[in-house]
Amino acid sequence: MQRIGLVLILTAIFAGPSISPALAAPAADTRKVIVCFGDSLTAGYGVDPDLSYPADLQRDLDAKGYKYRVVNMGVSGETTKDALSRVARVLALKPELVVVEFGGNDGLRGLPISTTQQNLDAIVGALKKGGTRVAMAGITLPPDYGPDYIARFNSMYPTIAKKYGVALLPYIYKDVYGLKGYIQDDRVHATAIGNKQVAKNIEGLITPMLKK
Repeated sequence: MQRIGLVLILTAIFAGPSISPALAAPAADTRKVIVCFGDSLTAGYGVDPDLSYPADLQRDLDAKGYKYRVVNMGVSGETTKDALSRVARVLALKPELVVVEFGGNDGLRGLPISTTQQNLDAIVGALKKGGTRVAMAGITLPPDYGPDYIARFNSMYPTIAKKYGVALLPYIYKDVYGLKGYIQDDRVHATAIGNKQVAKNIEGLITPMLKK
């Protein structure tokens, strides 16, 4: 009996502690990356991060069998100048696709449209040069900014999209703005329900560019 007990003790010592599968290191996420690159409309200002449009887009793509990882790189308050300084960080993720959504803060601050357009052009150009595919989502401004300024602002997006041959959603708030419960009280940012529709808008924009 003593000999059997010794054998069991030695076996336990040399076998070492067992590792529970629950404590094992998680497998690396090898899915291709989609970056949602924008300002507060992308970041999900005013709602839980899990209720932003990129989070909804991830769920929609998962449900339809697309094997992509959506990364939210939205930062509230950013202008196109701010965004341009972050392009290298976006490219560091080696994304398959980047959805660019900027310009609203420039417009609300009344910045020169020529400067905003130059920055947007540089953002898209740098991303394309970095080897990623690009899609653009545009926005517009309240009517009190005047028809001329708004018309020139709105025209930036198709001009740049045509130049670089990228897909364009002219108005990210299509079927969102003006609908009860879809926009927050600040009259700028989407609610959780509104973000679900934004995600569908973006999904329709990018799915022709994706593979299952």
